[in-house]
Amino acid sequence: MIILPAIDLFGGQAVRLYQGDYNQMTVYDAAPLHTVAQFEAAGATHLHLVDLEGAKTGQTTNLPTIERIAAQTGLFVEVGGGIRSMDTVRRYLEAGASRVILGTAAVTDPDFTAQAVAQYGDKIAVGADLKDGKVAIKGWLETSQNTWETFFDQMQALGVRTMICTDISRDGAMEGTNRALYRTLAQRYSMDIIASGGVSSLEDIRALKEAGVAGAIIGKAYYTGAIDLAQAIALGKGEEL
Repeated sequence: MIILPAIDLFGGQAVRLYQGDYNQMTVYDAAPLHTVAQFEAAGATHLHLVDLEGAKTGQTTNLPTIERIAAQTGLFVEVGGGIRSMDTVRRYLEAGASRVILGTAAVTDPDFTAQAVAQYGDKIAVGADLKDGKVAIKGWLETSQNTWETFFDQMQALGVRTMICTDISRDGAMEGTNRALYRTLAQRYSMDIIASGGVSSLEDIRALKEAGVAGAIIGKAYYTGAIDLAQAIALGKGEEL
């Protein structure tokens, strides 16, 4: 199981939101490359980046920062946040992203998702942010009518290979991850499931690995010191501590 430490970008800085609320933002590092270097030193191979301004506006405001990170590290970099056109997909991939994550657009524009998957294959992932069993969109500011079952079925039918699933109620709350949900997803779908939201202990990492998910995203738990990244990566590889 791959461990993906996360950086949320706002104004070129590494920040974290509490439960998707832009009014509850904490700046962790004004220079994200410094944080990325710490991830690499801990043994990380993958990086999860979210452009929070992009998620809200659809503009690639943080593209220069993302380009620098991709150019100056050896990490597999996945990027999400406001990717709603083929042009934006192309720009992120040309900037050095290894994979781009479609969120709102995958819900509102399945034709675009199908086109992106047809053209770029496994360089496209889809993010499903779940709130009360429904898929949230536009930076979690709205909730669609899609249940997660309907949405995941649709994405698998389109040929999507990787789904990044966030349980918003757990995100940043440090209350543990929704293990039952991820176990169900991993068993039901052939797509790679990456768990996000509420991964707050090494026990969560163990449970997610046992559930069969392909990856786990670690955000606040790293920044607050609740999870040692090197230990989490070791557990993900199946090493016992």
